[in-house]
Amino acid sequence: METTAGIDLASEEHRLVVVDHAGRQLEQRRIKQGELGVQALVPRLRDLQVAQLAIERPNGLVVDRLLEAGISVVPVHPNQLAAVRDRHRSGGGKSEGFDGYMLAELARTDMHRLRAIRPDGDHTRTRLALTRARGLERYPSPDNARSLSDKRLAAFVARHRYSGHRPEELLTRLREPPTGRTGELEHEAPRQIVLGLAAALKPIVEQIKLLSSQIRGALDSHPDGHIFRSLFRDPKSVVTDAALVAEIGDQRDRYDSHDRPEARAGQSPVTIESGKNKVASFRWACNKTLRDAVCVLTDSSRHHNPSAEKIYADAIARGRDHPNAIRILGRAWLRIVWRLWHDRTPYDAQRHGNLSGLLTTQG
Repeated sequence: METTAGIDLASEEHRLVVVDHAGRQLEQRRIKQGELGVQALVPRLRDLQVAQLAIERPNGLVVDRLLEAGISVVPVHPNQLAAVRDRHRSGGGKSEGFDGYMLAELARTDMHRLRAIRPDGDHTRTRLALTRARGLERYPSPDNARSLSDKRLAAFVARHRYSGHRPEELLTRLREPPTGRTGELEHEAPRQIVLGLAAALKPIVEQIKLLSSQIRGALDSHPDGHIFRSLFRDPKSVVTDAALVAEIGDQRDRYDSHDRPEARAGQSPVTIESGKNKVASFRWACNKTLRDAVCVLTDSSRHHNPSAEKIYADAIARGRDHPNAIRILGRAWLRIVWRLWHDRTPYDAQRHGNLSGLLTTQG
């Protein structure tokens, strides 16, 4: 007996729901994101004799693997899914697996309104990849990148000044996603695109290196340069340090208290009062460049500074989202920066590391 299925895609785990010809749920399970999850998914769909599978996207590696396995994939626009939710629930709640069930039901009852995907041929997919391209010569394709070791990737990201995920996290992300199944022509096209873009970017990269060198020289010669350089763990960091120097300036009488730089950098909220109501709101009017520089400092510090990590974690635990938690931590940092700047002394974690003690007002 043929069945229908729906997959609700998520960043870490997908939710699969399978229903029979009468709409009775036969199975609901979590599918782990990545190659192992897809490898387990395909045989299970075959065991359950899934004839149609609905999903909220028309492309991607998961879709490609399902099509390759001979499973009919039906893309459902999010607006279509939203339109049918109210038909199947009386309250406003949404349980786990609900969207997966809705997708499976749409594949069962509404195929006269939907259309299954017909995969393009290798030549067409190759041209699609080429026309959509509008660095990294050493690793221009996923196959090249998957052969990297921890040590080689660490050297690569250091050489290219990449400051995002740690090398081991990058390797995990490279190795966990489902493997794409492409024809020879399509497989080669993205590689050629990356090599072409890398060649075009080389002159720009050289100019960026030259500019960064000039920024480093200007920062080292500035009377306050040593104060702001001391705030960053990486001795190669200069761009954000220089932005802090430039935007804060050197006129000490401009900021007679830490409240002023906190407001100018957009780290403190604006209080809006109306009658008996008093609400703290996001501060839109601020120095955007200074705000960005402070946020870079705070976001990087929470990964290696225990006190900064605690302030951030406590804010998240209180229900704050990431940007709000970063601004809370930013206020703590600016109180230290203001003191160091007035005293003309560099940051010392042993003396100035207690960020929590400075943050007397949490937001």
